[in-house]
Amino acid sequence: MRLTAKRWLLALTCMALLPIGNLTLAAALPTATVGSAPVRILQMSGPYAGALAFRPDGRLLASGDGRGTLLWQLPGERLIRRLTEPGTVNAVAFSPDGGLLATAGSDGRVRLWDVTTGQLRRTLELGTYYVTAVAFSPDGTRLATGSGDNSAVSSSANSVKLWDVPTGRLLGSLRGHTDVVTGVAFSPDGRLLASASRDQTARLWDVATRLPTRTLTGHTDVVSALAFSPDGTLLATASWDASVKVWTVPEGRLLHTLRGHTAPVETVAFSPDGRTLASGGQDREVRLWEMATGRLARTLSGHTDTVNSLAFSPNGQWLASSGSRDRSVRLWAWR
Repeated sequence: MRLTAKRWLLALTCMALLPIGNLTLAAALPTATVGSAPVRILQMSGPYAGALAFRPDGRLLASGDGRGTLLWQLPGERLIRRLTEPGTVNAVAFSPDGGLLATAGSDGRVRLWDVTTGQLRRTLELGTYYVTAVAFSPDGTRLATGSGDNSAVSSSANSVKLWDVPTGRLLGSLRGHTDVVTGVAFSPDGRLLASASRDQTARLWDVATRLPTRTLTGHTDVVSALAFSPDGTLLATASWDASVKVWTVPEGRLLHTLRGHTAPVETVAFSPDGRTLASGGQDREVRLWEMATGRLARTLSGHTDTVNSLAFSPNGQWLASSGSRDRSVRLWAWR
């Protein structure tokens, strides 16, 4: 008998939990508030589900948690490796060629892992500061990190640092934020670097000169995350003021203020075609926005704790979300 799409989703929903080591792979939760239901759930045994990143070829998903980073093979969502670390992993990023994985930890270190072998290639020391964010440049030669130290709020602690990937050498620090740096992102052409901060601003930096080019103001609380659109013409910022703002690049003109979340927003991600922006936050929901109009297109519900990370698969088929202390990563068929 040929399964219709509706029957196929129903069959997925009814599947039993399948154990994978100390983790569990489940099928779908109940239907989302508006639109489709998740079709895969990765249930963690650790205390926390955190940062997410797809490898550029879409065949691996990295998921950080309170004990390290998990690598899942796609399709099939098979756990193939755990990269163990001494603290919580706050951010993960694959190099553009997919050969390296950078993980940013609460122990003040960034680790560069060989994705194929799982071997630790290099450790970058940021002193006593915890690392909040990490991003590779489009050519893979540079790595940007964001950090902070609540006990010593200073320009040194709360800065963006640029590193040379082949050597691990610190190239310089971009200073200007007055509180913890919460996010970093390179523009698609690699010329600009964006940073977000608890000081309620986002900043644009010229990568070549390492000088600031623009400060984006307007949020009334922590700017918790940011993301460039795939064509580099837009920058989205998420804030604890329960809004998402979309700015034009490089002018810094405010294009949209997206309101709908009922609690602080923690994360944003653009779809590969740039037409959709996803946001998630402390209201436990994922919201999908049309960039052409700024209209809310869909709300995805199911997480039972803060949605703290989002990532679209490179082919745009899946949207991955992590739910912090509900210890799950969900893969949504979002279209």
